[in-house]
Amino acid sequence: MRNPTCWQCLRRWGGPTLAAALLLPAAPVQATTTCSADMTDVQFGFVDPFDGNVDVTATIDWSCTYSGFLGSLYASFVRMCFSVEDGVAGGGNCTPRRMTSGGNTMSFQLYRDSSRTSTWGSLTGCAGTEVQQTVSFALLSGNGTTKTGSLTVYGRVPSGQTALVPGLYSNSFSGSHTGLSYRYNEALLGLGTYPASCTSGGGGGGTDTFPFDATATVEAQCAPGFAVEDIDFGTQGLLTANIDTTATISPQCTNTTPYQIGLDDGLHASGTTRRMQSSGGQYVTYELYRDSGRSQRWGNTENVDTVTGTGSGAVQPVTVYSRVSPQNTPAAGNYSDTVTVTIFY
Repeated sequence: MRNPTCWQCLRRWGGPTLAAALLLPAAPVQATTTCSADMTDVQFGFVDPFDGNVDVTATIDWSCTYSGFLGSLYASFVRMCFSVEDGVAGGGNCTPRRMTSGGNTMSFQLYRDSSRTSTWGSLTGCAGTEVQQTVSFALLSGNGTTKTGSLTVYGRVPSGQTALVPGLYSNSFSGSHTGLSYRYNEALLGLGTYPASCTSGGGGGGTDTFPFDATATVEAQCAPGFAVEDIDFGTQGLLTANIDTTATISPQCTNTTPYQIGLDDGLHASGTTRRMQSSGGQYVTYELYRDSGRSQRWGNTENVDTVTGTGSGAVQPVTVYSRVSPQNTPAAGNYSDTVTVTIFY
């Protein structure tokens, strides 16, 4: 009777213990979720300081992989945040961000939305910017062990930077200037929850970077369509004395860009003598000068008889001094000429 008693004891205590052990599923031994990201460069191309906004986009491609035993019983719940700081050349500035060319700077910004109203910020720096981008998903083995996706980064160089100096502008977002932070929960049969944030909660997490460069080019130029004021000598009688007047040419050239303004001899010139013509084919001679004393003729040969200047990015009015000298008075009528203005730079 002793053996049955012992067998009954084992049956009473050992059986349920063994059954409980068989019902307990194994933990995902050495299971882990790892995430990484890469980003394309933000290439603004040629930026015209006298034109409007320059808008471009870049792409962040991300990937998360779950590995571990009994994967068919588990899902990984991941929360990711993508942070962008000020960049190596940023000088701590995020509002706006900036690119540099030597000691010169160009403002730009990165946004989370196509309307470019929500600034792309970071978890730790860039004070005053918008909150970071967040992505959450469940990674089930039935859908494969890797989940991929992409995010669009919206870039803008704002208009109004007329004082930009020509050059290649850049900023490198390397090292700690970008950051992917993520936390994850690996849960039985997909019954888990997402971590509280990208940096806390869950059963594990990690970090990565997605370095990129922002670049733009400004070329030396003078804005087309600059303002030119007409010369009007008014209504005159006998041409027995000097008739003087002035007009203004208003070029706008990129900062530090040397330029010259040339004036051709007009449509009705005789040699180098400028002339206005009437509908009857008669002429009134006149001349254009670079100086108020009207001794330096204004011509169209570079480095000889043009007016020189250096651009500042702003409109720079230049005075044209004109004169009708005493001459035989032709028949009454309207006299005119057309002079072409050329800006060399």
